[in-house]
Amino acid sequence: MKPGLPTAMERPHFIGIGGAGMSGIAKILAQRGARVAGSDSRDSETAQALRAHGATVHIGHAAAHLAPDTSCVVVSSAIRADNPELARAAELDLPVVHRSDALAALMDGVRPIAVAGTHGKTTTTSMLAVSLSALGLDPSYAIGGDLDAPGSNAHHGEGDIFVAEADESDRSFHKYRPQVAIILNAELDHHANYASMEEIHESFETFVGRIVPGGTLVVAHGQAGAAEIAARVAGRPGLTVVTYGEEDGADVRITRITPRGLSSEVTVVIGGRMLTFTVSVPGRHYAHNAVAALAAGVALGIPAHNLASALGTYTGVKRRLQLKGESAGVQVIDSYAHHPTEMTADLEAIRGAAGEARILVVFQPHLFSRTQELGKEMGQALALADASVVLDIYPAREDPVPGVTSEIIVAAARAAGADVFAEPDKEAVADVIAGMAKPGDLVLTMGAGDVTDLGPAILARLAD
Repeated sequence: MKPGLPTAMERPHFIGIGGAGMSGIAKILAQRGARVAGSDSRDSETAQALRAHGATVHIGHAAAHLAPDTSCVVVSSAIRADNPELARAAELDLPVVHRSDALAALMDGVRPIAVAGTHGKTTTTSMLAVSLSALGLDPSYAIGGDLDAPGSNAHHGEGDIFVAEADESDRSFHKYRPQVAIILNAELDHHANYASMEEIHESFETFVGRIVPGGTLVVAHGQAGAAEIAARVAGRPGLTVVTYGEEDGADVRITRITPRGLSSEVTVVIGGRMLTFTVSVPGRHYAHNAVAALAAGVALGIPAHNLASALGTYTGVKRRLQLKGESAGVQVIDSYAHHPTEMTADLEAIRGAAGEARILVVFQPHLFSRTQELGKEMGQALALADASVVLDIYPAREDPVPGVTSEIIVAAARAAGADVFAEPDKEAVADVIAGMAKPGDLVLTMGAGDVTDLGPAILARLAD
């Protein structure tokens, strides 16, 4: 199966082409034969991987980067209105396509699985991509993180299944028409776009309404936000709802999760049959993600026992409890967790696998708005670590908010009994950790910003 290029996507220009979502779409278009170009603020391994697929990647943003034959400009919600390339596109009257519309067009003519939820989208999408590939189904996929190498976040497959993350942050997941949709959880986040849980529920309910007639919703049974959405859509004609979880009444019931070091053994009852399989990442929440992937694949007609076995081939995705290395008897692990629920889940997972080892965290808050709303809960989550260093807030697309600093998190962590302090100088962190860490300790670099860059520096400093 070789779907054609979407209309006007033959010569696209991506503003911010190195981003996780944008680079995946660019890669798939290049694999389908488009002449892809774009720009990013800095060079990266992702940019180099795109060049290997024939894309032209400029560093920095300038109007001159738009080629004369550009057919459209692709943007994400993070691109500001004063971007010079966006301004040039307006002067040339070029179509401006949002990332979500481009992805929706790529999913035409196949059987899409859209993975939604406040947490766990990247992991669950990756589990599906890896396991379906292991079964020889060659799915297309677009993931918000790399599987095992830069540029491995997307693939144009010859099969008829397309697995994609469905991002609720800017309501762009309303653009998709999945055959199977997964809702892992629903919590209040993305405070610049959602003012209440009611708005979150309504947005997810709209997403469910986009499932094609005869399609399936796979939804967490025991998570409050997801259960609320399931209740709201119950009985809709043409929609099958499949619940999963550890609670009685779940259609796919998890009966046991057994930790095995940095992996877990999971037993489920699905279709009246008991299955046990391995999840090669630690923690209860990752086991639940795997079961959601299992239920979604079964909804597309894949035999449960085949898919359960294939899920065991998944070994993780970058930044999701990724082991970066070991030096002087200290392991350094990278975590993308940036919401209190994610932070708690990853710290509990590592605590379960670490035994008597100490856990040291380097945490970088992500977004002023999130820190303003959830900073106290972030601090409380850090109390699960033995000691923590908190960096300044990573602003991403946001401007500073007066009075909102990392001190909100530090104060809450100390109130919860945590050993924590602020370190505004990111370059000093490697020395700080080297002075704290002892053989046998685990160090987590945690956050959605550039804290991930500190892993190699910490390892190098420990080796001195």
